[in-house]
Order: sequence, then C-alpha cells, then structure tokens
Amino acid sequence: MAKYSKTFKIGEVCQGGVITVDITGKVVTIIAKEWDFAAGSTRGSSQKNAKEFKRATFDFAYSSMQSKALDYMWELSTSYWSDKIMDWIKSKIK
Repeated sequence: MAKYSKTFKIGEVCQGGVITVDITGKVVTIIAKEWDFAAGSTRGSSQKNAKEFKRATFDFAYSSMQSKALDYMWELSTSYWSDKIMDWIKSKIK
C-alpha cells in the first residue's frame, strides 16, 4: 500500500498557514496547522513540528469524498490552493 505525505506551506491565504496531506492507499487525511514561527517565517523553513488545529479524513474509494475533501480545503484556504492540493492528491491516488 502506497503512502505519501506532503506539507504545503501556504502562508497568510490559509487558516494557520500550513496544510499537510497524508495518503495511505485511497485514504486521505488533510491536516491544518498553525505556522511554527520558531522554525522560521519563510517557505523554506521546516514546519514538521507545527501545531495541528484541525483534521479530516476522506476515503477516495468513494467518488463523493473528492468533492467533500475539496469543500473542506475551501474552508481552509483559497480555491487556487485547494485545486493545487487536489491535483497533487489525484496524482498519488491511482
């Protein structure tokens, strides 16, 4: 079973500034995190220890979950970033 994880350091156009996506098979977990300024204020800074404040899990084996995941990301950020993250998710789930 394939596992992927990616952290999107979006900044001020996102609640908290950081979204981490974990994928295991077809199960996608989207985690919203507060930017960890102790690690730095640039996109090059490591945000792996950023504090989580919201999380949702979606099973992409069901097609309706894709739109629910997109709706969830729209709550967190702009449609631009939501689409970018969804494109990455779709590239990892076959």
